[in-house]
Amino acid sequence: MSAREEILARVRGATADVTTAAGFTPREPMRDRGPVDAHGLTQFAETVADYRAEVVHATPAGAAEAITTALTRHGCSSVVVPTGLEAEWVDAIATVAQVHREAETPTHASLDAIDGVVTGAALGIAETGTIVLDHGPAQGRRAITLVPDTHVCVVRADQVVADVPDAVARLRPGAEGARPLTWISGPSATSDIELQRVEGVHGPRTLVMVLVADAPD
Repeated sequence: MSAREEILARVRGATADVTTAAGFTPREPMRDRGPVDAHGLTQFAETVADYRAEVVHATPAGAAEAITTALTRHGCSSVVVPTGLEAEWVDAIATVAQVHREAETPTHASLDAIDGVVTGAALGIAETGTIVLDHGPAQGRRAITLVPDTHVCVVRADQVVADVPDAVARLRPGAEGARPLTWISGPSATSDIELQRVEGVHGPRTLVMVLVADAPD
């Protein structure tokens, strides 16, 4: 018996009791358990901060001010915004920086000349401190979130889920709902062979996460 035949024989023996046509036992479908509670929001904010991202807390009424304050603090005099970003936020951004619409920045060179970007998010994951973009209207195409040096990303409390299975269940309820995704855990960074950390290599050097939640009672 050849090595190949021996391996196949072992596989057939190990799967002899499997009765599904595909040869695998199907798993229970993942379920979205909904947004996290106050403890989950705290965990999310702390884990995002552990990745060296800046975390700003804001109420819905104070979100625009939180965004403009972050842009000013990081010296962003020009900002690109996606087509679906809330109009109130865009108007506020225009008071502190030159606003460039997504359609006005078709090339990487045009984006490279811009200081920052402001987007929404698809969701956040409390357990891993990850922000996920599905590049819907409030987030824009992937390039605008990778080229500018500062990314201010707004995440609403009702978008934060507990863990990755919850995130996957919400992001892709069925095969027909598949979209390209960007998973962000802190600012872009890498290390060389001597473990010297360098930020801003593959994306923004600075990540500011504005977590929008109602004020506690």
